[in-house]
Amino acid sequence: MMKDLVKHVANDTGLSNNKTKVALGIVLNATDRQGAPIAELIFTKVPGARTMAARSGATTGAATGLIARMIERTPGGRSEVAFQMIRDLQCAGLGHTEISALLPSVAGFAKANLGFASEGHLGDFLCASEALEAVDAA
Repeated sequence: MMKDLVKHVANDTGLSNNKTKVALGIVLNATDRQGAPIAELIFTKVPGARTMAARSGATTGAATGLIARMIERTPGGRSEVAFQMIRDLQCAGLGHTEISALLPSVAGFAKANLGFASEGHLGDFLCASEALEAVDAA
């Protein structure tokens, strides 16, 4: 399943397989730190995804402590995690076009193959489930 995810994202974004793996690790780490529902869905259904996210977090210096994770789920913390994710993707060599294709590609794969039910734009992708429920109710 991981190979399918990497292939899908590489095809959508034009990234090499190696850059795609780095980018996926960064995105999965950020979504995990945010408590986003898509992170747990991917971790549950795509073997190796949690390890990829953890390795990426170790490489980029992402926070790992309980208190830091709680802070990252506050409004200001959420913004910082999103900004850091973009910076990390840029440091990994991705341009604006590749970054803008990345999140919808991952969400599209999750919708088509894993049962993800959100719209897949950046706000949905990084938010926690209670925020998704508020958006869906509106």
